[in-house]
Amino acid sequence: MSTTPKQLLQHLSDLGINSTATEHEPVFTVEQARALRGEIPGGHCKNLFLKDKKGALWLVVCLEDAVIDLKALPAMIGAARISFGKAELLGKVLGVEPGSVTPFALINDTTHQVNVVLDAKMMEHDVVSYHPLVNTSTVTLTPDDLLKFISSCGHEPQITKLYD
Repeated sequence: MSTTPKQLLQHLSDLGINSTATEHEPVFTVEQARALRGEIPGGHCKNLFLKDKKGALWLVVCLEDAVIDLKALPAMIGAARISFGKAELLGKVLGVEPGSVTPFALINDTTHQVNVVLDAKMMEHDVVSYHPLVNTSTVTLTPDDLLKFISSCGHEPQITKLYD
């Protein structure tokens, strides 16, 4: 069974992570998020759930305006040729639906199947924002706290410059 947003927020609190949650209408695209987020501070992000031709799974997390070259990305992150992971696989491994992909979903990857890549430019922000497993809210925290959370899920992300 997947973690609920409430359980996620409790996990963050248990880790001593200060975060701010802001409720909003459901958003499915970066454009919708821009229109609805109001004054939520920090770097707003997008998340790419990918599968490479060898079957490895990848979660690439970057700023919302990043232009990621999917043909060049495998060489940058150490993957084979990649494509987007299917919704069924996303739900099975990360416990979320399309439109709600987030690094917080790593809490559901208890078998550590997903390789995590964080964009270096995103990590330079004072705070960053992601959906808390559903696309009706946004949670803001520091990049250091994001790393603390990811580590608590048993993942070791690579921080890579993904674009100029």
